[in-house]
Amino acid sequence: MNTVVAGITYRALLGRRRIILLLLLPLGLIALAVLLRFFGGNDQPTAVGLMQSFAIGTMLPLLGLIAGTGVIAPEIDDGTIIHLMSKPISRPVIALTKFVVAVTLLAVFAALPTYVAAWLLVGNEDRIAAGFAAGSLAAGIAYAAVFLLLGVVTRHAVTIGIIYALVWESLVGNLLAGARTYSIQRWGQSIADQISTSAFFEADVSLSFAVPALLIVTVAAVLWAGHRLRAFSLTGDE
Repeated sequence: MNTVVAGITYRALLGRRRIILLLLLPLGLIALAVLLRFFGGNDQPTAVGLMQSFAIGTMLPLLGLIAGTGVIAPEIDDGTIIHLMSKPISRPVIALTKFVVAVTLLAVFAALPTYVAAWLLVGNEDRIAAGFAAGSLAAGIAYAAVFLLLGVVTRHAVTIGIIYALVWESLVGNLLAGARTYSIQRWGQSIADQISTSAFFEADVSLSFAVPALLIVTVAAVLWAGHRLRAFSLTGDE
């Protein structure tokens, strides 16, 4: 970790339009939970459905894309990464620092609102709130790593990320059972299912597969991002 790089990254990311997007999605989730509770939808099936379809299924991948690519892709696009690369800072350290920044943002803007929304609906019943918050954080860590890597290896990170998050995970994953095995959000739901004891929730992927998959994808993506930064020339060419 490099605190200077982290501070610069926080200021750059939170001071741009991305902060609005980071706020809109979790506020929308909490607003939905409040409306559902007001209209009598505060039961476990409703809570589980909202957490699966919106919190982890839609909000988390989009926030992961915003945070993961936002910590480095804009710097590459506008050339300010060159100034950072000229400093005596290890490239893997830069990648790790930006990954940690993305993870902390996802913890605040994804995992915490997920817990709040679930708690508003069902309180602490069957540890649904805690389960989905933990699952959101676990999947968010992997999303941060994958989208950070995309931000380093391609200038089309946002487009590719949207295709992956919305087409592969949300569309294909819902239609083809086999695709769910290779879905980060499904791995996160496996973590949630392990913590929650709700009878209305059952994960599609076993914990014995989900945990190693999350670890392998996260570590590999961060290491690869650091490696690609090593090959990044001061002229801005990859």
